Amino acid sequence: MSTAVRPSACPGLLRIVPALDGGICRIKLTGGSISSAQADAVARAAEDFASGAIEATNRANLQIRGIGAEQAALIERLLAAGLGPHHAAGDDVRNLMLSPSAGIDRHMLFDTRALAEQILATVQRHEPFHDLSPKFALQLDGGEALAMLEHPNDLWLSAYGQAGECRLAFGLAGCPTDVPAGSVALDAGHDLVVAVLELFLELARPEQTRMRHVLADMPVTTFVARLAERVPLQPVTGWQRPVHETGLHMGAHAQSQAQHVYVGGVPPLGRLDGAMLRGAAQLACEYGDATLRFTPWQSLLLPNVPREHADEVLRRLQQLGLLCDADQALSQLIACTGSTGCGRGLADTKGDARQLAALLQRHGDALQVHLSGCPRSCAAAHIAPVTLLAVTPGHYDLYFREAGQPGFGAPHARNLTIEAVDALLAARSRSPLDA
Repeated sequence: MSTAVRPSACPGLLRIVPALDGGICRIKLTGGSISSAQADAVARAAEDFASGAIEATNRANLQIRGIGAEQAALIERLLAAGLGPHHAAGDDVRNLMLSPSAGIDRHMLFDTRALAEQILATVQRHEPFHDLSPKFALQLDGGEALAMLEHPNDLWLSAYGQAGECRLAFGLAGCPTDVPAGSVALDAGHDLVVAVLELFLELARPEQTRMRHVLADMPVTTFVARLAERVPLQPVTGWQRPVHETGLHMGAHAQSQAQHVYVGGVPPLGRLDGAMLRGAAQLACEYGDATLRFTPWQSLLLPNVPREHADEVLRRLQQLGLLCDADQALSQLIACTGSTGCGRGLADTKGDARQLAALLQRHGDALQVHLSGCPRSCAAAHIAPVTLLAVTPGHYDLYFREAGQPGFGAPHARNLTIEAVDALLAARSRSPLDA
């Protein structure tokens, strides 16, 4: 495969971008899924050609950090493991996010994986789609209980039932919990994606790289009317995407397949090493179906584990260093690379997150907190309930999520140390106003 790819600041498998701690290579996974053999190849490549640091991303992909001079050898290793795109120029457009429990979730309305494969094959094969931004993002939701519903996407599709028929609601520049722009029959899902991408590329000026940019100049209703000239659309009335309990990416949970569970664990702050990834891959071979699935919560799942082995798999994941209990404070924290690896980072976010987790755990608080080293918010695509934005080393501005507030939410306090953050959050959690 030719490795000639367009320049971009976003890493890809074939485009390694520099950072303070070395090069970064992003490996895009179809539906977040990777075979045990492929996981072993990633672990060994990270150890042989980089620092050994592997990151789970918030779009269910993997990154290798700290890559040195042997970039070509690392890329060759990953391509040999079958982790590359079908066409070199198509690597950037493999941005289709599925539920981590696609095909196994008890609440799913249909198995999204075949449609996802069809869409991914088309966007890689169709040369005009290679002009899409590496950040242009799609989501295909089959109605699963375990689904990331907070990440904005340029196009989302979500399954729902209507008069005994499964259809796909869709929306633009938003999330599946938004009001849909319309719907298509299930067998028209692929055609809808193609039509949306073609229409976007026809309408977008060179500087308009995302759907929201085009919709700033054009009402959604106008875009949808143009779309209806290409694909049969119907309105969606009286439907809203159900939201299920949180924390389903950790622990053991029943599948649609009888007497089987999937088992999930969170690498602390989304960071794995080779031993952790190899160990999880070995468990998948011993007890599962020899695959792992990564999630938008920067965690991993072992699917298709016989129920009687669930406790043993959980125990061994914990031995590897994964967090499998939502009551563990560190399992709820998100942190970007921070100043140890990123030139934009103003604080050691991962180190500070570990300090905060220890303080929160001491008084029994497991809060969802996002630590960001700069305003770009690379580690979280959604607005977290609590955000700490670094201002200087060890000091953060504190924000709380609030309906209607853009960015990180409502500012609450400035220039706090981690100890001061802990004290403020502890006082807030004890307040009857927040009960």
